[in-house]
Amino acid sequence: MSDALKVNEIFYSIQGESTFAGLPCIFIRLTGCNLRCSYCDTTYAYEEGREWSIPALIDHAKAYPSLLVEVTGGEPLLQAGTPELVKALLREDYKVLVETNGSLDISAIDKRAIIIMDMKCPDSGMSNKNLFTNIHHLKSRDEVKFVIASERDYLWATSKITEYRLEQICTILFSSVYGKLQPSRLAEWILRDGIKARLQLQLHKYIWGPEERGV
Repeated sequence: MSDALKVNEIFYSIQGESTFAGLPCIFIRLTGCNLRCSYCDTTYAYEEGREWSIPALIDHAKAYPSLLVEVTGGEPLLQAGTPELVKALLREDYKVLVETNGSLDISAIDKRAIIIMDMKCPDSGMSNKNLFTNIHHLKSRDEVKFVIASERDYLWATSKITEYRLEQICTILFSSVYGKLQPSRLAEWILRDGIKARLQLQLHKYIWGPEERGV
């Protein structure tokens, strides 16, 4: 297993999404993504980055006053060294979140980590890339995220929740595409239909603005 990874950025910020929203968090954003979602807000992570060793990443993380760390991208599971990075962080007593686009096998990630897995809706242009067998590897502490741009996306998401009984498996997150679907509209649909999902707002975009990097 490689002990070097191509890293786009490392930063310390307020977690903007998931059930950990609002908490201080260290972010390790890895370079590269195998998808091209229509609403992607991290296109700079497709190619930009430099090589880091896992020990160097751990040392850098220790400079920040938090034991919550998220490994994200891009798509972190594209890199062979990601499972070892997650294990190394866990050995240092970090609570580790792994955010993945749901198109690659998550089973190699240490079960002590918390998976935050996208399920790509139609308006992303990538819904044919979902690896639905990943659902069998989800734990009760994991989270499945639907990024929703339209009512079509919403109806697709609710159909998948029913089809795979996701409410019985893990936490479900609904996020509206910033600038495309008003959160209030999505909230109305959730309330109308009694969906057991957590509405999230990408807090970092409201705090620092949608174009700011490293937050």
